[in-house]
Amino acid sequence: MARKFLYIFAVGTVLVLLLRLVLVFWSEDLSEMAFVPDGTFAAQQPLGPEAWQDPQMWLSRPGLNPDPARWTPPGVTRAETPLPVAVFFIHPTSFIEKSAWNAALDDGQARSRAALFVKGMASPFGAAAQVWAPRYRQATVGAFLTDKPEGQRAVDLAYSDVLAAFDVFIGEVPDDMPIVLAGHSQGAYALRRLMRDRVAGKPLAKRIVASYVMGWPVSLEHDLPLMGLPACTSPKMTGCVASWLSFADPAQTDMVLKAYARRKGLDDTAVGAGAFLCTNPLTGTQGASAAPSANLGTLVPDFEKGEGTLEPGKVPATCAADHFLHIGAPPKLDLDRFVMPGNNYHLYDVTLFWANLRADFERRVTAWHTR
Repeated sequence: MARKFLYIFAVGTVLVLLLRLVLVFWSEDLSEMAFVPDGTFAAQQPLGPEAWQDPQMWLSRPGLNPDPARWTPPGVTRAETPLPVAVFFIHPTSFIEKSAWNAALDDGQARSRAALFVKGMASPFGAAAQVWAPRYRQATVGAFLTDKPEGQRAVDLAYSDVLAAFDVFIGEVPDDMPIVLAGHSQGAYALRRLMRDRVAGKPLAKRIVASYVMGWPVSLEHDLPLMGLPACTSPKMTGCVASWLSFADPAQTDMVLKAYARRKGLDDTAVGAGAFLCTNPLTGTQGASAAPSANLGTLVPDFEKGEGTLEPGKVPATCAADHFLHIGAPPKLDLDRFVMPGNNYHLYDVTLFWANLRADFERRVTAWHTR
């Protein structure tokens, strides 16, 4: 298992190295040349929920063995009794080719990278009785780096898959079981829309323990009011939304803000330069600051031993005036090869705070059941 973890992590390195190579010049032209497909968008037939009745359409789900979401770092053990909650996790972009606007479901490399992301980012929720993470025809990374209408069509196709998978998830989960929603990057972008379409104003909203929308901005004006739940403002609050985007200092956030501005809010208007939600994963509150001592453990890959380990007390976190989550100077951990230009720790939004996210999730689930 440890060697497999190393292998998948190494495959994921390709994504980051390519991004670093192109973005180091902060050139939108170079980014478009490297990642945005040249061809037209190929319309594809929508897949109905019945497609996700096939266990092969899931990266994680009950009965799957091995299940990447159930992985734990050395020294971390799961409770014998799972938490009575179901988790729906949407993985981030793992398709970086410009040969197509959307990943094919039989793309082995994209699937391997997606399994990596589920292993690192869904594992904090692994104590849940059920964890579900669907495969979907994700938009290529270039779809988020262009104003071409093909980019939005690619994103819409990916979202239609996520929505169909979610409907199967809801049908399989017991009616009295609470739910946690989580997604990172493209997965977080889709999760915003899913909350508008399946949670806001519906009975399901009462079953949501929390929604972790990580690595994509949640506009306080154009998104949050339509997602059906308020921001998380206390560590034991339930029925709320948490979101953050991580940067070390000095932070260069221009390119992220440009990508953000390319997409409209859930109210179908331009988000502009408006404020977005910043939840501090070390405190579980909105707009807070915490010292490194509050960090229960950053997940760091160990390439020599072929495993990931937790390093507590290394990384602080502060929700700053620019609405990004700042972690101070780059931490003295073996993370550099995955850091994007401008001190952007996007790929580490979850793993920087792996142990705190695990504790936050378990605390909110316990609070939901207590109430």
